[in-house]
Amino acid sequence: MSRRKAIAKLAGALAGSPLLQSDLAAQRDPRPFNDHKRLPGLNEMMVSFDFEPVCFANVSQVTYDYTAHGDGSEFTLRRNRQAFDWVDLAPGSAIDPASVDLSCELFGTKLRYPILVAPTATMVPLHPDGEIGMHRAATAASNTPMIVSHNTSTTIDRIAAGATGPLWWQLYPSPNLDASREILDGAQTAGCTAVVITVDQQASYYERSAQDRNLGGRGGGGRGGAGGRGGTPAAAAPPTGAARYRIQPGRLWYNWRYLDDLRKTVKVPFLLKGILTAEDARLAVEHGVDGIIVSNHGGRSMDYGPSTLEVLPEIVDAVGGKIPVLVDSGFRSGSDVVKAIALGATAVLMGRAPRWSLGAYGAPGVQRLLEIVRTEFRDAMASTGRTTLAALDRSAVKVDFS
Repeated sequence: MSRRKAIAKLAGALAGSPLLQSDLAAQRDPRPFNDHKRLPGLNEMMVSFDFEPVCFANVSQVTYDYTAHGDGSEFTLRRNRQAFDWVDLAPGSAIDPASVDLSCELFGTKLRYPILVAPTATMVPLHPDGEIGMHRAATAASNTPMIVSHNTSTTIDRIAAGATGPLWWQLYPSPNLDASREILDGAQTAGCTAVVITVDQQASYYERSAQDRNLGGRGGGGRGGAGGRGGTPAAAAPPTGAARYRIQPGRLWYNWRYLDDLRKTVKVPFLLKGILTAEDARLAVEHGVDGIIVSNHGGRSMDYGPSTLEVLPEIVDAVGGKIPVLVDSGFRSGSDVVKAIALGATAVLMGRAPRWSLGAYGAPGVQRLLEIVRTEFRDAMASTGRTTLAALDRSAVKVDFS
């Protein structure tokens, strides 16, 4: 063998070495601490934010980004969290947390606390148990209702078979009314006890994904799944038509006539998700909707939009107690839940935090997260001197949204 061929053969062997490939992948990974190997135990999780770095370490970057990102510059994503800093809890008479009753009833279902698992897409990339594990954990954590996303990675019948807790179904409506009806019929047949129709705009552009791609990671705004930490930039076909300017097809075509027609075939409570104005809330009541969810899609629907906590009071006032008002987007702790209930919400949905806990520890992680938030909720209630949800009114908080 000539010297040149020998060098070429050695170079090829080195290039294929797992150690070298691992080192190159680490160099391409824009995230810090990628060599840190310690995995905290489940019993070390004390607040919801503890789950995020463990999930971050467990899943691919594109899967993490799908859970983490918000629309555009992520202003609304940040504002959702900042709004909680503008609402203080008003201290009340000291009471024993054990005397606090968090129970309520929602559409005929008795709940031990007013918290639901929000609909979020494709959970299998987070953990092999996916939606089945999420449902099992929600049921184990005091029969917490789970809302299954239209974009589920597991069929509704398999999810329903995984546990006995209450399930709702979330739908992205199709302009084809019959297609939407068929999906809702299947969900109701599988045992879903309420349906949620999403009517806000889903995000059209994620700057975070583009930045990660430019830094050498695997960018892309998809729901994630395959892929390692590093890698070459993902090749994507350039958008065409209006999509070149981030105007995606199939968005914001919804109208009240369509929703009225869809409502006629639904035999369970019918809720609209994505309400952010008092005007739309009043119209929902006029059109016979059974409930609304104040939501900005977790900061994914519109950049530079309002936080849900800011608009919640005016929406509650507009509804006037005629239908339940639920809220999501940015909730991470029990004190967050207290603030929303005090401002008039009937119940709160949590989306990202359950995803972190599923990606971190599977079903046991989700169960622990819900138990943590429930305990925080009870203790925060006690600090305001309230022992029941009915007693938790606006006098329990001090608000400064100016």
